[in-house]
Amino acid sequence: MPAGAPAFSENSRMTPVALALDTPAPARTGQTWPPLAHAYATLGDAFSVPVAVSPLPDPVLVASSARAAALVGLSPPRNAAEEHDWALAFGGHVAEISGGSRATVYAGHQFGNWAGQLGDGRALLLGDWPDADGDGRWEVQFKGSGRTPYSRMGDGWAVLRSSIREFLCSEAMAALGIPTTRALCLVGSTRPVRRERIETAAMVTRLSPSFVRFGHFEHFSYSGQTDQLRQLCDWVIAHHAPACADAPQPALALLQWVVDRTAQLIAQWQAVGFIHGVMNTDNMSILGWTIDYGPFAFLDAYDPLHTPNTTDRGGRYAYGRQPAIAHWNLLALGQALLPLIDAPESALEVINGFRPKYVQAMQRQLAAKLGLTRLLPDDGDLFQDLLDTLQANHSDWTLSFRHLARLAADERAPIPAALTEQARREPQRLADWVARYRARLRLEPRGDAERAVAMNAVNPVVVLRHHLAQNAIAQAEAGDFSEVRRLLRALENPFDADAAPAHYTEPPPEHAPPACLSCSS
Repeated sequence: MPAGAPAFSENSRMTPVALALDTPAPARTGQTWPPLAHAYATLGDAFSVPVAVSPLPDPVLVASSARAAALVGLSPPRNAAEEHDWALAFGGHVAEISGGSRATVYAGHQFGNWAGQLGDGRALLLGDWPDADGDGRWEVQFKGSGRTPYSRMGDGWAVLRSSIREFLCSEAMAALGIPTTRALCLVGSTRPVRRERIETAAMVTRLSPSFVRFGHFEHFSYSGQTDQLRQLCDWVIAHHAPACADAPQPALALLQWVVDRTAQLIAQWQAVGFIHGVMNTDNMSILGWTIDYGPFAFLDAYDPLHTPNTTDRGGRYAYGRQPAIAHWNLLALGQALLPLIDAPESALEVINGFRPKYVQAMQRQLAAKLGLTRLLPDDGDLFQDLLDTLQANHSDWTLSFRHLARLAADERAPIPAALTEQARREPQRLADWVARYRARLRLEPRGDAERAVAMNAVNPVVVLRHHLAQNAIAQAEAGDFSEVRRLLRALENPFDADAAPAHYTEPPPEHAPPACLSCSS
């Protein structure tokens, strides 16, 4: 148990709360919705409690994701009447959607410190829909649906600003091929919410095969509820990792499963320059998926010590520290699972496998970004020298890799001007690295054209840069949602330069402020 962890008894859990519907439901146009099952609720009230959704007044559909809708067999709204229905349903006014809502309890380590009991403070689990392909289920969750027993000092609302960021980034990461919770739609409202200023409330409907976090296991382990810990472990294995059930120690096998998936996830984050911003254990998915888009950012100029989180004054969750923090969080998960594992040293051995697995995954990512078909012994040095060169030149992470696809392997060919533009501080350093890279390319079977196609398929030209998100937010707060929807379309096709307006594919203007966001973002 972590130092200072409170002792909980089963009797200390929060009692169910019913919140009155404070907004009369506007007229409906008649759309029906598929019934929701409630698999997680079958675990019982020790794991989640019923909480009524507090619906948004004057709901309006800001945006929806056709790709996310297709996952659960829904057709996206095609006209004003259908958008109205979506706004009602996913703004909390339709009992078919929100009638069985529950808040789950978990705990966690926040910024390395034990935070004790936490839980869904502004999110509610509505149930689950079958996957459209018939091979799984998607849990459905409202984020920003009012207070719960676990809101602590919060009001339970989410604001339009942060909801736009979560909606867009969820779908952007999915298009990049990175495991992530999905955003079905975003509904705005007129409800005033006080943050640093008065803003308006909004609600994101999220989808995931599971919203179980490392912190769910920590809660039951550190409160001494071993039976519930085992029950949760068995439930996750049965629903998401059935192969672990046949292992001699299922909990240890589950830990190995999470370690492997997390190593892959973090390598994918690093490859696209994604900074989560707040990698607390309660923000780590047991699936090895990206969850909880708060103070996130994508790198502009490459700086491994950059963090967009104003709360993170020590840079604990900076871009370059994310692999080490993932390892730390896995140690916390492993500790939580120890009551179900015969020997602590076996858990430690599994967790310490994270680092080599991450390094291997990251090298594969960098090899693909550089158009290499195989890894050679000296490639690690080549990769590190490139990173050092990008850092010394404050080179744009996304554009530098994209421009490298234009580089010819022939040493007599000039370096593309767009690439040299990324090395104005130390151009010779780039030239020296390019000479090494070209020598390495001569050991590859692919020619320039084939290599360029392969590189452009893994190096995005569009990512959700902070200034792009801020522009969409500013317009939405003024009542115009068109930029949110336009930006979504570009982010859904991140590797296609022709699918986006030119300014989406450029670095931020010099006057654009960097991402400076709080944990409430």
